[in-house]
Formats: sequence, structure tokens, C-alpha cells
Amino acid sequence: MRPTLVFQGQVTGPDAFEQGCLRSAAALARAGVGEGDVVALLMRNSPLAIELMMAARHLGAQWCPLNWHFKSDEVAYILGNSGARVFIADAALLAALLADPRGLEAGTAQVFVARGDGGGKDPGPPGMPAWEALRDATPPITTPAAAPRGAMFYTSGTTGRPKGIVRQPMTPAQLQANAAMRRTAYGVEPGMRALLNAPWYHSAPNSYALGLVQESGTLFLEERFDAERTLQLIDEHRLTHAYLVPTMYVRLLALPAEVRARYDLRSMRFVCSTGSPCPPDVKRRMIEWWGPVINECYGASELGYMTLLTSEQALRKPGSAGLPLPGVVLKILDDEGREQPPGTPGLIYIDQPASPDFSYIGNAQARAQMERGGLKTMGDVGYLDDEGFLFIVDRQADMVISGGVNIYPVEIEHVLQGMPGVADCAVFGIPDDEFGEALAAAVQPVPGPEGTALTAEGVRAWLHERIAGFKVPKVVTLHAQLPREETGKIFKRRLREAYWAGRERRV
Repeated sequence: MRPTLVFQGQVTGPDAFEQGCLRSAAALARAGVGEGDVVALLMRNSPLAIELMMAARHLGAQWCPLNWHFKSDEVAYILGNSGARVFIADAALLAALLADPRGLEAGTAQVFVARGDGGGKDPGPPGMPAWEALRDATPPITTPAAAPRGAMFYTSGTTGRPKGIVRQPMTPAQLQANAAMRRTAYGVEPGMRALLNAPWYHSAPNSYALGLVQESGTLFLEERFDAERTLQLIDEHRLTHAYLVPTMYVRLLALPAEVRARYDLRSMRFVCSTGSPCPPDVKRRMIEWWGPVINECYGASELGYMTLLTSEQALRKPGSAGLPLPGVVLKILDDEGREQPPGTPGLIYIDQPASPDFSYIGNAQARAQMERGGLKTMGDVGYLDDEGFLFIVDRQADMVISGGVNIYPVEIEHVLQGMPGVADCAVFGIPDDEFGEALAAAVQPVPGPEGTALTAEGVRAWLHERIAGFKVPKVVTLHAQLPREETGKIFKRRLREAYWAGRERRV
């Protein structure tokens, strides 16, 4: 574990990274963090974020990356629900939380401010203890590493509140299988020169960074994605690997032809894509441009990666999610648990031995409902063809995946129902050429002047003040009456179908 990190022109060499990890581990232990505890991190992409991830891993603690778009209420919920011992946030992000009129409830967590970029001059809110100062004043930890538990990601759930994933410690066999899975799914290898410009708080980029660090490669870490800069970095530094998502492919392909032709991309050997399905036409155009280096995985935060689709397979099986990874058991079952023949859709159930078991904080029922006969499902519907390739056609639940981000409409509906003038509403996913899916909200106003005053832009502006921007519906429509089932429940499928008409996929 001796990687090199390159961030905004600054290089963190193997010795400096290793020392930073050991000092941060000791500082976390000094703050009371031990095995099974949680370290919450609200940080943009930076070497310090990766360092803290590895420090928590050394202690057998779970690191909990928070979406940096979250507002104070959303952060406070996760801090309280997870029981985080320590909360470390970039200076600018922490200042924004504290500036919120509602303030920040940190629960039992000790709060530290971090500059995160390794050289920023913003000291953060006055009186807040600085993480780097504590780390630099703490000798490196000397105790052996504990059994790692992995990250605590928060994933959407049926209650409308996200669910925290609690991991069991990994066994030696799982550690070995997990490393092998990353080598296959990400193409990680010693000496790789990889690019990561997706937000590290998502599970796949987080896992990608972890895999590269363990292989002691060189990671070019960017704070955000920029299409032309991506090409510049590949050309200038002869990068060999990258993690990209379909939304990034769309933006790369949108560059003018003369810009695309300016850069030499022949050094690339393996690009992995996860998070949301890649449209077959987008993937075909990327393969024509970059060569047969585009690979796609299907997976979930809870279960890990399940399938892999190579470039060659994608051209032969457009729309497929690939074949099961080595060691993965994948079955298509109906509601009674009967295995379905090729071509017949059902719920996708898998067993991924590389991933340790997990539970949801305070939601044992949701965890129990996922399992059948030792296999687990995320509620996705698909089928296997006669060669064993998986095709995903729908989701049993209403969860929306937009640009690789999981969004649960119930959470947004609960907020929107509190808006003056709103009688009822339904939030659901609609197709989006760039992000795969976008959010739409159908709103039923209350009778009278308060309801009449509602506008689509007014609804969006009201939500922008209360939830993260990526959760605000792109499309808002007003309805005198929303369609309902006989039970009175909103007929969301009828609202959704109009947008998906004529498309093969419903995801």
C-alpha cells in the first residue's frame, strides 16, 4: 500500500501518504475511534479524503462519506443515525452548514475542520479544531491493522430516509476475494496510472480509489469532472486506467470533433463504468473512439459487483449488463422463488462471496426482505439470455438512478408535501439522455388561492432551499387531480409511462 497521488499539480509520494495514513489513524484513535466505530467525512475529492479512508480502515472503523451537496438537516440526520464518533469536513463545506439558519446538530460526533486540498488557506470557522494540526502533532500509529469493515454508505429506503449500511469485519478469504474482484472489475494492476474525477463519496469511486491504493498505483485525483481536461490528462501523463460514468461519456462525445482529435488516448488500457446503465449507442461510440477499453459493471453498495461487460461483449450483446463475475451466483427468480428460464424476467438474486455481510441501521426488516435461500436482491428485474448474459429491464421499487446517484422519490415527496399550496404529489424517474434518468414531480394543488398560486418554477425553487440540488425534480407538472388506484394511492406508473413510451428500457 504505497501509492502516489497527484492532485491539482501537487504530488503526494508513497512515503508521505503512508505517514499521513498512520498519523491520521493515531489521531482518530486519540479521538476515541476504535473497531466498529464510524468516521463521517464531508470532503471533496482530495488526498486527505483518501488518507482518512485508509486511516479508518486501519482501525477497523467504518468511514462514512457524505454527499457534499447535502444541507444541514441531511447531514445532521446521518451523523445522528450513524452514531459517528468523529465528523471531519472541508472548511468551505462546514462553513456553509454552520451558516444555515437551522445550524448543524452533530449528535455525539467530535467535529474537525480540514482544508482538504493540502494547501488551502481557508482556516474554516473560528474556534473549530483543525484536523491537520491534530494529525501532524500525533506520532504514527504502531499497532497492527484491524480486520477492515469497509465504508458505511447511506442508501435510499422505503421510509424515505436513507439507510446506513453496517459491515461485518472482512475475513482473510473475503479480503483475497475482494482484491481479485477489483482486479477484474476495475482492471487494477501494479504500476497503473489511473484517473478519478467522479465524486469519491459514491460507493464505486470510493471502492476504485481503495483498489488503486492497495495496488500501489498512481492516482490522478481531480476535484471535479471536466471533459476536455480528462483528455488532456490522459494525453499528457499517458494514463492507463480511468473510472468514468455514462454521463461523462455523453459530455466527452459532445466535444467538438477538432477538440477530440487533439489528444492521443492510445495509452488507455481499461476504463470501468458503473452506477447506471450505459445506453448502447453511447457505449458503441466510445468504443469506436477509445478502442475496446470500455467496461461496465452492474453492482450495488450493499452487495458489491455482480457482473462485467467488456467492449467486445457490449458490441455483440448491446444493452446487456454482462456475465457474472467469477465466484458470483446469479439467479432470476419469480415471486415464489422459482428460477426462471432464459428470456423470462424476474427478480435478480445474487451471492457475492467477496462482500462481507451487512445490516441496515435500525431497519432489520428491510434487510430480511432482501434475502431468499441465501441469495439477495436489490429489487431489480431482469433476465438471462441463452448464453447467461444479464439484461436489466426494470426496478421493482421506484428508486431513480440519475448520473450514477441513487435517489429515492419518497424522501422528496415527504418534503414537497410540506409546501404551502400542495395537496399531494408524486415523484418518479423519467428518461434523460445525459444522466440516464431525471426526476419529475406531478403536483396536485389545494383548492383556492394558495393552490392557484403554485407554479412549476416556484415548486423547484422551494425545494432547492430544503434539499440537495440533485434531488430537485427537473420537470414539475401541475394536475387538478392526480390519477389514483382504487385504494386511493397515486397511480405513479401511469404518470411515469407517458415519459418512457417507445423506449425498450425502463431504467
